[in-house]
Amino acid sequence: MAIFQIEYRSDLLDMDRNMNVILPDLSELAPGETLDDIPVLYLLHGMAGNHNTWLKRTGIARLVRHTKLAIVMPSTDLAWYSNTQYGMPYFSALTEELPRIIQQFFPQISSKREKSFVAGLSMGGYGAFKFAFLTERFSYAASLSGCLSFTGMKPTDLGQEAYWNGIFGNLDLFETSENNLMIAAEKQVKQHQKQPKLYAWCGHQDFLYQANLYAVEKLNALNYDLTFESADGKHEWYYWDKQIDRVLEWLPIDYVKEERLS
Repeated sequence: MAIFQIEYRSDLLDMDRNMNVILPDLSELAPGETLDDIPVLYLLHGMAGNHNTWLKRTGIARLVRHTKLAIVMPSTDLAWYSNTQYGMPYFSALTEELPRIIQQFFPQISSKREKSFVAGLSMGGYGAFKFAFLTERFSYAASLSGCLSFTGMKPTDLGQEAYWNGIFGNLDLFETSENNLMIAAEKQVKQHQKQPKLYAWCGHQDFLYQANLYAVEKLNALNYDLTFESADGKHEWYYWDKQIDRVLEWLPIDYVKEERLS
């Protein structure tokens, strides 16, 4: 396994950006495995994080050490994986430009939809489902304690109104816009686009639990292939570190944890 810390140029954002990439090592894979057409998981951070957060706060590198899976960990700053109203197209930069850059740096990483996955926590859970609903690039999308809906609260509960207006525009129009994940999901279904398989987890004591229940009900009504799991837990890394293991088990890969090896 190798971990790459990369600074690259984003033409869409007109700025230098950073990402971390975990790449499998042939010596740590099963006999007969090859390092070509490698499945890839884009792993998205939450509001307080950046491209380093998953590496610092979880055992993700250890967990995938013996698994043929690449992990791409980009940063969206505080832009909610969206094309902001202040002219910074983070959504396009991460869903269109970044995969092309990954192919340039790592041509052995697959660009096939069936081998491209996305997951995230909190704001990153929102981003993961947004990527999956508004593009046809990802076949699996997972959310851990994701902000899948703002039902029962206002966006301003998480920040000042000026901040949210900068991200999403007029908040009075949010509910009917594609920034509302349920509207994005409905659009995908109505346009008969390829639907991703979905996984969501949220702790019972998490302030986003009711919002997750609401989103799950809506997505089930739209006939998405959705696995929803919950247990006691708060909006904390202790739980996300455990649940990323469950996400890896759910993905269509030969997941081999180090602890399972003889």
